[in-house]
Amino acid sequence: MLQRLFIFLLLLLILPDIYLYLRFIVRLTAKRWLRILYWIPSVLSIAGVLYLVFFANNQFSESHTRDIGWFSIFFFLFSAPKLLLALCTVVGMPFHKWLRMPHTPFIYTGVTLAVICIIMILYGSSVGRSRFEVKETTYSSSRLPQAFNGYRIVQLSDIHIGSWTGNASAIERMVELVNAQQPDLIVFTGDLVNHRAVELDEFQEILARLKAKDGVYSILGNHDYGPYFRWKSKQEQDENLIDLKQRQAAMGWKLLNNSHTFLVQGNDSIALIGVENEGEPPFSQHGDLTGAKAGTEGMFQILLSHNPTHWRREVLPESDVDLMLAGHTHAMQLQFGDYSPSVYIYPEWSGMYLEGTRGLYVNVGIGYVGLPFRFGAWPEITVLTLRR
Repeated sequence: MLQRLFIFLLLLLILPDIYLYLRFIVRLTAKRWLRILYWIPSVLSIAGVLYLVFFANNQFSESHTRDIGWFSIFFFLFSAPKLLLALCTVVGMPFHKWLRMPHTPFIYTGVTLAVICIIMILYGSSVGRSRFEVKETTYSSSRLPQAFNGYRIVQLSDIHIGSWTGNASAIERMVELVNAQQPDLIVFTGDLVNHRAVELDEFQEILARLKAKDGVYSILGNHDYGPYFRWKSKQEQDENLIDLKQRQAAMGWKLLNNSHTFLVQGNDSIALIGVENEGEPPFSQHGDLTGAKAGTEGMFQILLSHNPTHWRREVLPESDVDLMLAGHTHAMQLQFGDYSPSVYIYPEWSGMYLEGTRGLYVNVGIGYVGLPFRFGAWPEITVLTLRR
């Protein structure tokens, strides 16, 4: 598998490089040092990929996750624009040969796309990954008790706190933005950490400042169980999960692990239900929806479930849950208007979806995994207002 990945990345990098070198560089300059300079980023990229694929062990990968992410940015910064330019000029070849069209429109198009790609990568990895966006949305239902009309819920998801190490000021800014919304309730829909509970050391006191009238409730996401870390034993992994739960409690967050609570306004109440991660394979399945909602029959119900695929797999056909809140997708950290490549994996990947009067809201998350990059799919703070 890793060898195939290496071959793919090598072809992605080297083929456009060779083509552009022969097509443009040798014609534009005869200076040897400039020709050598052209190849330096590619040589460094190939060396990095070669090391990661064939020589880096699991311990290195786990200890240098952020460094690998920044190397990936470097790789795509030099490979993706050249690939776009090469593709545009290759597409122009048959038009030039058979229709006698000039090369320049295709070259200019390729250069334009390459420059846009460079700007996107630089912006997304510097500004975009911490460009917090407050999104206002509304869910209306005749089943909502009158006392909850206008009730404001802030949803956060996928903080992946280990990715913010050394950048506590960004998380402080996020907390200030959330509190400024004066929510009645704050919910967090999973993936607080990348791997380990100790990632919270720098941030625990900051996240404890999140305040809402009815408190902060959370659930677990697939990353929170630590499945992507090489533990010394199953016991160590279990102890890490216990530590994570204890830290959330210390922050004042109330975990809903296949359980529920009642939110009360005057003489009315609604049920807030939370299930543990319930994903499609290979993602873990720990959810117990039936057990979690037992005792809430007939009430207006809000469900917290990390993976949005749970909505169509079980929630819609096997329950009467009114509204489900999810995360997980990140919108692949890349979005252009209403389009994201995540649509090919997740039918519901961002925003509000309705089936009749029943709803699903998917938050694209705060943090990032792998690439320290977000473009279009900005870190999201959802403000959801309930209406009758």
